Amino acid sequence: MKNGVNRSDELAQGLLNCSYEGLNPLQKSVIDLIAAEAPSGADPILSRDDRTFGQRLADRVASIGGSWAFIIGFGVALALWIGWNQFTRGGHLAFDPYPFIFLNLMLSMLAAIQAPVIMMSQNRQSAQDRRAAEHDYVVNLRAELEIMHLHDKMDAMRSLDLARLIEAQNQTIDLLQAQIARLASDRP
Repeated sequence: MKNGVNRSDELAQGLLNCSYEGLNPLQKSVIDLIAAEAPSGADPILSRDDRTFGQRLADRVASIGGSWAFIIGFGVALALWIGWNQFTRGGHLAFDPYPFIFLNLMLSMLAAIQAPVIMMSQNRQSAQDRRAAEHDYVVNLRAELEIMHLHDKMDAMRSLDLARLIEAQNQTIDLLQAQIARLASDRP
């Protein structure tokens, strides 16, 4: 592991200009991934569904309660409720005559139950979104660091090629100078 720590410290210093110990845990995980040359993969927390029955129910209520189908269906149910009670009031078949007190009670109960359930679902969704954003940050940071690492490798290769080219040029110049000197010495 000593070699792995040295490699991680070398990468941290080279890519982030900071010691490995000075990094936050998220940055350390990215440096460790680069050092191990392992793929990031999908975040297991994001891909598994470990919601409880209540959480799944809250998500279902939120998805239904926040849809046009619910709004239209609820509007139709209200219109039927009011229509029935208005048209049948003379025949004593109306179960909630105007001013629709029972309807108000039902709507208040629905709002009192539905609002916290939807908020629970939204809170859990925002927590999942935060985890997804953190995972995206790790992937993006890793990609950026890998690109920087590749740039460093390309610069090192370019420097090595340039040094070899200069050395080959110097050898060619030395050979040409030796040839010129030999030709000059052969002349009478």
